Amino acid sequence: MNKKLRGNLLLLLTALIWGTSFVAQRAGMDYIEPFTFNGIRSLIGGIVLIPVIFFLGKMNPADDKEESTEEEKKSENKTLILGGISCGVILFVASSLQQFGVVYTTAGKAGFITALYIVIVPILSFFIGKKIRPIVWLCVLLSLAGLYLLCMKDGLSINKGDFLVLLCAFGFSIHILVIDHFSPKTDGVKMSCIQFFVCGIISLVPMAIFETPVWSDILDCWFPILYTGAISCGVAYTLQIIAQKDTDPTIASLLLSLESVLAAISGVLILHEQISPRELIGCIVMFAAIIIAQLPSKTERLSAKNHE
Repeated sequence: MNKKLRGNLLLLLTALIWGTSFVAQRAGMDYIEPFTFNGIRSLIGGIVLIPVIFFLGKMNPADDKEESTEEEKKSENKTLILGGISCGVILFVASSLQQFGVVYTTAGKAGFITALYIVIVPILSFFIGKKIRPIVWLCVLLSLAGLYLLCMKDGLSINKGDFLVLLCAFGFSIHILVIDHFSPKTDGVKMSCIQFFVCGIISLVPMAIFETPVWSDILDCWFPILYTGAISCGVAYTLQIIAQKDTDPTIASLLLSLESVLAAISGVLILHEQISPRELIGCIVMFAAIIIAQLPSKTERLSAKNHE
């Protein structure tokens, strides 16, 4: 199996894990409260990445042998810690909004609305001075139309869960931009490990104040917690990093955006959720917007040909 095919398959597996994790999150809410769920699963995600970091360090010993001054090491550690804390705080806000949202909406809707980050990211990028292709603005209009069909009921009303998940999509968009800023400057897996521990620790504070965790309920919820913590947080993130080394970024984005489709399919197959024809059309329109937003421009295609 060549590296490119392996990378594509790993990204498809990542999308499958992330898509089905919405079902696990929704199932988990039948047992425990949101902050409890987020806190425990985030800590599990951080713990799972510790042996991954150790393994990657053994696989790439050359990185450890590179000579660097004491000042450079301090700067690198500072960037790593700052990036991990920043990502962890934003992840806490976004994942909490998502976790509360899935209580009041379906797993399929949550997956599709969260996937709007792929369109929201270039919009936010525009406000920080980056150029945006005209086609992206069309994608924004398409995604809003799809969102209306998917979520709006009884006129201009919106389900509370849908609104919370939409806010969470903005949170994850900011999270992506922060990762984009820090990831070229530090170790991505280590930063992810820190962010999960930060997110988990912060989540335990409102858990202690507003919720009443019961150990028997947590144990009853072991599978959703373990799946979203170890598999969705820990394994899927690592798979993404490994896969994107051998996969074209555009193809990677397209494959990962399939998490929204897989979330809807998982909701129907596992939770027996119903999707009306109107909601199905909304899903298709939103998915079309996501796909179009990721297609390369003519200039990018020409550049890719020149590099072949």
